[in-house]
Amino acid sequence: MSTPQPFRIDIPQADLDDLAGRLALTRWPDELPGAGWDYGVARDRVREVAAYWHQGYDWHAWAARLNAVPQFTTVIDGQKIHFLHARGGTGLPLLLCHGWPSTPADFLELIGPLADAGFDLVIPSMPGYGFSGPTTSPGWDVARIARAYAELMALLGYDRYGAHGGDWARESSRNWRVSASGTWPGSTCTDSSRFRPGILAS
Repeated sequence: MSTPQPFRIDIPQADLDDLAGRLALTRWPDELPGAGWDYGVARDRVREVAAYWHQGYDWHAWAARLNAVPQFTTVIDGQKIHFLHARGGTGLPLLLCHGWPSTPADFLELIGPLADAGFDLVIPSMPGYGFSGPTTSPGWDVARIARAYAELMALLGYDRYGAHGGDWARESSRNWRVSASGTWPGSTCTDSSRFRPGILAS
């Protein structure tokens, strides 16, 4: 583990301009008449997403929102880990974990209310995602991610905390019981459409 270093999102405008140019020059393939989603994502849907990234998504606005929350990076198990760290007070610290494919931005609307209620919040980018990437070695399954997050919480001085995960991250909740034995009073999960009995512990 390494000492957490302050981090701030600062994407060069040249990189954004390059991305916009490549999106504008996309050569779209033909599609079988009436195929829709039968052979994968429908072409029209992909074009909608590309148009949003090209003209609708405000990179600078989102960077500003994320930069309003203290961010850090550290190295755990040879992997750079990016995380948001909002301090609230004396409440139970909470580890908020996004799923696949997603980012810590999922939790931006929760940070203010939870911090105001006294909770310290640690919100990592999953290894290989966003500013926690790219991964430097294979094998980042849910058990390894759980161990890394347990090390992160210990590094930050938290010996007891709750955890919340959605989608891929909720699978790690089973492993936190082992990786953070004695420190972890419970967890919650979202994306319950694929919820399997036994994953949620409290």
